[in-house]
Amino acid sequence: MLEQFFKLKENRTDVKTEVMAGITTFMTMAYILAVNPNILSAAGMDANAVLIATALASFVGTALMALLANYPFALAPGMGLNAYFAFTVVLGMGYSWQIALLAVFVEGLIFIVLSLTNVREAIFNAIPMTLKSAVSVGIGLFIAFIGLQNAKIIVNDDSTLLTYQKFAGEEFATVGITALLALIGILIMAVLLIKNVKGGILFGIIITWVLGMICELVGLYVPNPDAGWFSTIPHAIVSFDFSSIGNTFGQVFKADFGSVKILDFIVIMFSFLFVDLFDTLGTLIGVSSKANMLDKDGKLPRIKGALLADAVATSVGAVFGTSTTTTYVESASGVTEGGRTGLTAIVTGLLFLLALIFSPLFLTIPSFATAPALVIVGFYMMGSVVKIDFNDMTDAIPAFLCIIAMPLAYSISEGIAIGVISWTIISLISGKAKEKKVSVLMYILTVLFILKYIFL
Repeated sequence: MLEQFFKLKENRTDVKTEVMAGITTFMTMAYILAVNPNILSAAGMDANAVLIATALASFVGTALMALLANYPFALAPGMGLNAYFAFTVVLGMGYSWQIALLAVFVEGLIFIVLSLTNVREAIFNAIPMTLKSAVSVGIGLFIAFIGLQNAKIIVNDDSTLLTYQKFAGEEFATVGITALLALIGILIMAVLLIKNVKGGILFGIIITWVLGMICELVGLYVPNPDAGWFSTIPHAIVSFDFSSIGNTFGQVFKADFGSVKILDFIVIMFSFLFVDLFDTLGTLIGVSSKANMLDKDGKLPRIKGALLADAVATSVGAVFGTSTTTTYVESASGVTEGGRTGLTAIVTGLLFLLALIFSPLFLTIPSFATAPALVIVGFYMMGSVVKIDFNDMTDAIPAFLCIIAMPLAYSISEGIAIGVISWTIISLISGKAKEKKVSVLMYILTVLFILKYIFL
């Protein structure tokens, strides 16, 4: 039955590989179950309700990805979009979180229409292969950077903005030891992958987590919840209290729309729409490139199903009570483990559903254990750089700008915007627009991106 539905042999995979890939993807994404409630609670939302909503939205979105597109991509409330929701729309603009949820809900409905009318697919296909390769590389650098930050290997610095973590002094019992454990985790994963150990990334996460427990037991790691350092040792395994979901479920329909100006609401909604659109496209480009799923013309087969799953999940997630649900770049970790079909996504989705019961266990997974997986996946995604022709400056310079913008601007969508703008303008000014076959849609996207920077 699994073979017939997911076409495992056709995709050169098997059940064991898909299951391991699904578990790995979940392990690298599990942090969202802790981070999303923390961020949205700042907007006045109930943290436990948000955790349940996050798990449910992730399950629904990821299951839809498997059923509608048969791809190994997982979905969850997006990082960055949740911060915009809480700190800009609610705390900055002063609107209620119910209004913010309504904006997310409407955005999802618009996405459904755009997905059914091929608009999003047309945008995906209009982006040239050079930029698609650059997006994959840029995402690789971006998620590796996120991993290094999550592990506290790279930290803030007043004089240089960023620097490496010092491994001495009073902070060693918290920051220093976690950075050291993350470095050990990277080495463990590297050795396992070099030895061709199946599930090497997953085993690396578990081994690093166990090392963290040992360090805590012997006093090398000292938890400090006030500083954001939590125990690595699970103190509970299961929880069956789901009553708090009532605090957010359906609240999107109880928003006091009379308290918001229509133009402000449109700006808020389109801000969510814009970032989600190009974050999703960027993720699909990057992860599918890594998995060699793009055809010879750079198109992704069954992309309509993937985009529709993402759109429906956004509106459903808003009803549950969470910010925009989107396709995750961490899906690349499962792809790296060999995941190629929707069975990988089904496994990931079921684990998110199980997380409702085993949330105390999953929330104990420390960021220094999952961060090495992001670094290793970033390394894998760098491989697409060889597909860029650096002898052709018309392609190479926009590709470079696209790549470097993602980690530095901390945004996939900003990298795509800069890549599209520079590729179109350079092709036009250098007189190579006809040679590069710059489409009308690329000109339209360029104008829209420029207008976005002027007005948003």
